[in-house]
Amino acid sequence: MSVQVGAAVATTLFDELGPPATVFVRVGFAALALMAVWRPSVRAVGAGGWRLVALFGVSLAAMNLSFYEALDRIPLGITVTLEFVGPLGVAVLTSRRRLDLVWAALAGCGVVLLSPLPSGSIDALGAGLALLAGCFWGAYILLSARVGRAFEGGDGLALAMSIGAVLLVPAGIAGAGSELLDARVLAVGFAVALLSSAIPYSLELEALRRLPEGTFGVLMSLEPGVASLAGFVILGQGLSALELVAIALVTAASAGALGSAHAPAAAEA
Repeated sequence: MSVQVGAAVATTLFDELGPPATVFVRVGFAALALMAVWRPSVRAVGAGGWRLVALFGVSLAAMNLSFYEALDRIPLGITVTLEFVGPLGVAVLTSRRRLDLVWAALAGCGVVLLSPLPSGSIDALGAGLALLAGCFWGAYILLSARVGRAFEGGDGLALAMSIGAVLLVPAGIAGAGSELLDARVLAVGFAVALLSSAIPYSLELEALRRLPEGTFGVLMSLEPGVASLAGFVILGQGLSALELVAIALVTAASAGALGSAHAPAAAEA
């Protein structure tokens, strides 16, 4: 809920900053907040740890940038639904159960219903960017679990967020310029950073320390529905009956595939 409410609030900055600069403000403030809270020791991080947090930082920056670029073109609920194909694909590819093919087909039906082709109204570039964000979302889940095992507390997340912020500096400055000095813009950006990055990513890191990735994914399958609700309540983005059916199909398929992927691991444990 925190992520999707933050995403809805972030769209109010697009007219002034544009998506790239909005992502920069979000990730930059989140990095400052996490570094202030955790104060990680840079000297204690070995070469392997730096490689891990660097990959995590790249995935965070790329996931958020492609997601916001998609959000600038298509509604929040549809963006998150298409984005969820990434984690779903990871679950299906890593599972050996035939039932997962059924879940993949169900998700495919949902994506087809949201497709801009042959006669749909969804922006094709926006849909492609949402799918790209989904690929980075899948990488984020896997890397977050590894970072949680390799670092204490939120040290790894703070360092990765800082790397992501540095990577976004050129896009942020080029996209916004002097608008980055506006007090109201910075205040909204700080709120978005807490809602969409600092708070939820910290909670997800702790969750992945305690839950298998499959169980975590089942809980994340609620995101398309929550995103649609946030888009409707905060942004007034209505959805057609067909789009609601598509979101429901992807949500059900995600829960089914990720849940069945977790089942063998639970049985083995």
